[in-house]
Order: sequence, then C-alpha cells, then structure tokens
Amino acid sequence: MDLWSVHVKNTNLLIRNEKPFVSCHLKSVRVDNWKVFEIRVPKRQSYPLLVKAMGKKNSDNSNSSSSSGKGPEDDNLKGSNPSSDAQKSHQKPLDWREFRASLYIQELQAANAVSDTRKQEGTSFGPKALPLKWAHPISAPENGCVLVATEKLDGVRTFERTVVLLLRSGTKHPQEGPFGVVINRPLGKKIKHMKPTNLDLATTFADCSLHFGGPLEASMFLLRSGAGSELPRFEEVVPGVCFGARNSLEEASALVNKGVLKPQDFRFFVGYAGWQLDQLREEIESGYWYVASCSANLIFAGSQTSSSESLWGEILQLMGGQYSEVSRKPKQDI
Repeated sequence: MDLWSVHVKNTNLLIRNEKPFVSCHLKSVRVDNWKVFEIRVPKRQSYPLLVKAMGKKNSDNSNSSSSSGKGPEDDNLKGSNPSSDAQKSHQKPLDWREFRASLYIQELQAANAVSDTRKQEGTSFGPKALPLKWAHPISAPENGCVLVATEKLDGVRTFERTVVLLLRSGTKHPQEGPFGVVINRPLGKKIKHMKPTNLDLATTFADCSLHFGGPLEASMFLLRSGAGSELPRFEEVVPGVCFGARNSLEEASALVNKGVLKPQDFRFFVGYAGWQLDQLREEIESGYWYVASCSANLIFAGSQTSSSESLWGEILQLMGGQYSEVSRKPKQDI
C-alpha cells in the first residue's frame, strides 16, 4: 500500500474520489496542531504524495477550528513571509474540480520524476496554481464534464470531432437522461439574422453569435457569471458558468439591462444533444467518447473560434498521453 498524507490545519478538506485516483482508506490524527489525513491506496507507484492545505491559525486556542473560510492572516502564521502571504491572500480558493485537477497534474509530474531517487524519498507535492487552461480524463460523466468525440465518430457528421458540455449527467434524476450542448460548432450567424420574434432575442441579444448545440430540437444558452457571482434563477454547470433555456430569456435580458452581465457573456445554441442514461454509458464503453473535466475558460473559448476542431484538439493535448496522440491523427472519413 502507498501512503498519501494530506495535512490540514484547523479546516475541513473534502476529497472527491474519481479515477484515475483509485479507492482509498482515509484516517486522521492530530500532530502538532496539524490534522493529518492518511490516505492508503493500492500500490501502483513508488512515491508518496503529500498535499498540504493550511487553514487559519487561532493564536488563542490551537485546537479550535476556523469556519471563516478565509486565508491565513500574516501576523498569526509562524515563519510566514509577508510578501508571499499577501500574494496568496488574493488568490481565488480552489473548488473541488480544481483541487482534483491539481492533484492529477501533480501525480503526472511525480510519475515523470519517479527515476529521481530524491523525489521518491520525501519530496512533497501540494496544490499549486493551476494553468489557465487544463483538462484531464475522468472515469464517469458528471455535471459540467465534457464528452470529447473519439476517432470512432469520424465520418458521423453530426458529432465528428465535437466537444459536448454535459449540462446534466442524469445520475441524480435517472428518469431524465443526460443532456448537453456541442460547444465547438459556431454557425457563423448572429441571432438577428434569424429574424427572431422573441423581443429579448431581437433587442438585447441581437448581436450574439449562434452555435450548433446538437440534433435535438430545443434552444439553450450558456452564461458566464464570473467568480463568486450567484444567479439563483439559472442552473450552475461549473463555477462561473450557468445555463438557461427559452423560458429564462426574460431574466437573462434583465441582468444585461441592469449591467450585471454583458451580451458577450452569453452563448446561444440551436439544438442540444441528449441520451438515455444507459445509452450514453454504452457509447462511452464502446469507445465513442472520452470523458474529461476541463477549465471553465475552455468552455467559452470553444464557442468563439471559427475552427470546430481547434478546441477538440486542444483538450486532447491537455489531457496528455494517448489522448494527445489522437489529436494529431488525420480524420478518418467513412
């Protein structure tokens, strides 16, 4: 068994277990005012992974827990560097998807360095700043993940080299199958070119671009809400990205008119993609889709480009390994 130690000081840490991270056993002890979580996983690499997450220290009671959610204060932190701590205090805290991505990236880096004996014996790996764009494979669909078409869909014009943002995975509502929108098929038209009868579309969103969302008949839109914004009238897909449908256009227009959002923060899709729960699972198992988690800025980047394949290739390259090799293969037309 390998030992992964996660040191957490006066704070709670939630780790969501996904492949490529395998099943693990978790226990915690307290050592010198640090809460140490020991995660034991089946042996598959010869290095320890050490993750440190620091909570706010209480100078009056070392065993009291902090519930503020704020970063550590400089004057309460032993051995702190004021300049570096001030910089850290302005960093956005990682959500669980970003934390998982950070662990995945560090695992790959550690695997690449496994031949270095010093790194095998005691180098600690902790959550670091993620790159602006990141993507990695996951084992099963989840809300906000992307389905990346494999080479098996080359020649299937509707879905070849597409990236589908899964708005709902269908796992929480089995009676409602998974559905999402293709995010890398811009149509080269604006809403005003379609002469819409809806007043909000004809005015507020007239200059917004249209995108092909899928073969099923219904229109949807994505909106970029920004970090920390709460828009209760819309369903959040990933932090900073929500979606809506025709029945929420009025609320969306009101946000623009109030200056909360701009028309550029919206992406409109004609059609959507949907499956029955078993149908999507079978397509993934049959090798038609890669399932990945990716950064929110990739979601909007895909709907801005004129090349439908650029996002497809970029995500595969960020996923690395065999996926990167697929991105360089020529299309196999059927």
